[in-house]
Amino acid sequence: MEEICYINSPLGITKIVGDQDGIASISVLNSDEKPSDIVPEVLEECVLQLNEYFQGDRKQFSLKLNPKGTVFQERVWDALLTIPYGKTTSYLKLSRQLGDEKAIRAVANANGKNPLWIIVPCHRVIGSDGSLTGYAGGLYRKQWLLEHESPYKQQSLF
Repeated sequence: MEEICYINSPLGITKIVGDQDGIASISVLNSDEKPSDIVPEVLEECVLQLNEYFQGDRKQFSLKLNPKGTVFQERVWDALLTIPYGKTTSYLKLSRQLGDEKAIRAVANANGKNPLWIIVPCHRVIGSDGSLTGYAGGLYRKQWLLEHESPYKQQSLF
């Protein structure tokens, strides 16, 4: 049976959906949903690992994942999992990694349909010119995530 919970994150309320087969989706909401009072047992490890990530104590996730997508989308999502913490790649490089640089739009589209926010790090894909291109959660969230993962923390001058 599919379970759902809502947790607070520095970027807003996060919705987690999963069951005994794994985590199906994680998304950040632009709503005033209330955090769950009780976290279903099958989602507890995901909540723990996300909290560790946001605290800066986790760089890799070890969760059973069960996203639903086309074969191509799942290939793209698997490729996203190879992008190391604190690093970025471009849509073009990702397309080449998958064997077809002409598939750049399809790769970008699959990236945008990633159902596992943060865990499958679509935020680590940027434009070839280094620009922060589209991000379903909003570009300010993408920038926050990249800065959070950066080994070069911005120091405040004041």
